[in-house]
Amino acid sequence: MRPDVIDTQMTDTAPADFLEVIVAEDEPITRKRITGMLEGLGYPVRAFANGLEAWESFNQAPVRLIISDWLMPEMDGTELCRRVRAREKTPYTYFILITGQRTEESDYEDAINAGTDDFLAKPTTRESLWRRLRVAKRILAFTQHISQLERLIPICSYCKQIREDEQYWGSIEQYIQTHTSSRFTHSVCPDCFDRVMKELEDEPIVELFPGFSGNFQQTPASAPEPPTGG
Repeated sequence: MRPDVIDTQMTDTAPADFLEVIVAEDEPITRKRITGMLEGLGYPVRAFANGLEAWESFNQAPVRLIISDWLMPEMDGTELCRRVRAREKTPYTYFILITGQRTEESDYEDAINAGTDDFLAKPTTRESLWRRLRVAKRILAFTQHISQLERLIPICSYCKQIREDEQYWGSIEQYIQTHTSSRFTHSVCPDCFDRVMKELEDEPIVELFPGFSGNFQQTPASAPEPPTGG
């Protein structure tokens, strides 16, 4: 892809307010380079020289995006990712691990098990970083939709309608269709099926079929009159 095309498309990665980035990289030149590329794209950055400093900063004020080197003093990238994932009551953080020397399949498996979302190879280019940011933005938007559905939703105890932020009351179906791409098909669960069938069995037949006499027996047809002689 031509650089001028990439420069135009990079406007798609304009960060939302929550996309502050923590960068953990012990190599000063790489850390400065990544920080400069992120700031050039409009992302506020907190940069640190090792995983421990990055963790302490994250633990005090979590962010939604971390870009971390793999091998660092004090704490490596996979351990940083494990601590981020283990922190309770924290919005989902997209974790990108920078790969250099560690390229064995077992190393990648360990990183994925730790909770890594994506990998970024050294030397890091502006184009490769931009592509990861686009994916991160999409995934974080999706997780935000999920968190909206998981939060405490005000619902009427009687009619089961949901209150929106604008004090508008609507059905559960309307709420989910507005906030997600989900659509509904309606059916009957086994418990409701049994309940409704029992109600039908207990309902007097005359109420189900008005005008019915209450006798299912068919009156036999009269025998035909014998022919009379002429």
